[in-house]
Amino acid sequence: MTAAATDLFAERGPAATSIRQIADRAGVNQGLVFRHLGTKDQVVGAVLDSLSAQWVDGLPPGTAARTDPRLRRQLTVIARCSLDGYPVGRMQQRFPGMEVLLRQAATTHPDPRAAALATAHSVALGLGWLMFESFLLGATGLTELSGDELTRAVDLEVRRILYDSV
Repeated sequence: MTAAATDLFAERGPAATSIRQIADRAGVNQGLVFRHLGTKDQVVGAVLDSLSAQWVDGLPPGTAARTDPRLRRQLTVIARCSLDGYPVGRMQQRFPGMEVLLRQAATTHPDPRAAALATAHSVALGLGWLMFESFLLGATGLTELSGDELTRAVDLEVRRILYDSV
């Protein structure tokens, strides 16, 4: 059921997805969704936690969202949930990918607040490119930039943010 909800949230967002649609996609009745996952908010939280659990062994370095479909899907669901007004930061229980980035940032940012800000900035940069790539390339005249060049450029900037102490 969580996989069905994840698919639907990635396709259309949680606001445009009903419990009935989740049940239909999962091949079960609505009562089963409510019994195992709970309310719509609880389903959103379960999806976020399920996606997050994929990164227990660590987040791929750099801009994996451009090349790793699992991370791209996770960030797409996070973005859709956020845009639909769900308080993702309160609904999700664990953030193992962020914990990995925080540990990495702490190696060059000894102040915990600076490490947290570097982590947040690097993820915001990656999310921004994921969501607005076409707009950003067109608006800045970078339309001929190849995917590999963009990946290297964003990766370099993410690494600078995470590892260059200010």
